[in-house]
Amino acid sequence: MNELDTIKISFSEYGLFVLNIIIGLILFGIALELKKEDFINLLKNKKTTFIGLSAHFLLLPLLTFALVKLLHPPPSVALGMILVGACPGGNMSNMFTHLAKGNTALAVGLTSVSHLLAIVMTPFNFSFYGSLDTGTAALLKTIHLDVIDVFQTIIFVIGIPLVVGIFLNYNKPVFAEKLSRVMKKFSLLAFAAFLIAAFAGNAKVFVANFTTIMPLVVIHNAVALSGGFLFARLMRLEYRDVKTIAFETGIQNVGLGLILIFTFFNGLGGMAIVAASWGVWHLISGGALAFFWGRKTTV
Repeated sequence: MNELDTIKISFSEYGLFVLNIIIGLILFGIALELKKEDFINLLKNKKTTFIGLSAHFLLLPLLTFALVKLLHPPPSVALGMILVGACPGGNMSNMFTHLAKGNTALAVGLTSVSHLLAIVMTPFNFSFYGSLDTGTAALLKTIHLDVIDVFQTIIFVIGIPLVVGIFLNYNKPVFAEKLSRVMKKFSLLAFAAFLIAAFAGNAKVFVANFTTIMPLVVIHNAVALSGGFLFARLMRLEYRDVKTIAFETGIQNVGLGLILIFTFFNGLGGMAIVAASWGVWHLISGGALAFFWGRKTTV
């Protein structure tokens, strides 16, 4: 058994509580930005919406599993990759889409709907693909993971903040718009501070496994971004929609992944390092891609 399958990332119950609050605030902020027109836009563009959600919940988990079988990482690392691939889209995809001159309205709608669908699709994809690989299946068996418990946790982490945010936005739209500006900045800074604290508190573990984990994260993220891009191009969508779907496929809500890792896997080393490293790297890759597309004037 690889060392990454046994080491634990130290994390207090207080830290987990703080992480739950931060992710809840991020999703609350997403819901505050939602408008009725965003859902109407998704319904009017059924093909684009279907392609975007399919890229996220069907293509990405499949590509992730293919990478696991191809690269043969340690089981805990493979399980971390599968979990990241099963998470909903990250809220930074909306900002990257805007900077890349993509379809921001589509990005906001897809991010929101992906979180609603994640209540079912995240535990399904994680348990399904996790059980198909011998190493990850054995790890899941030793932990005795209950999919229903995962489902309930996701409802609490995702469902409640989204419902409250949508309710407030519907009843107090002016206040919700003002609050969303504050929430976006605060939640992003809070999550960044959390990641820095997590890295600092476990620096030796991260440094010792950097050369093992980071190349896998870079490859995985590149496959996610390019997979979403190529799939949307193959489906002959407008170029700005293609860029949007690339970000929606390659930018993940790893905060949710970390909550599940620390709640159900006791901070299992390989999983936690993958999720935390992805949380840093996708900001770098997404930002660089957004900058490139934002300056590019032709297809």
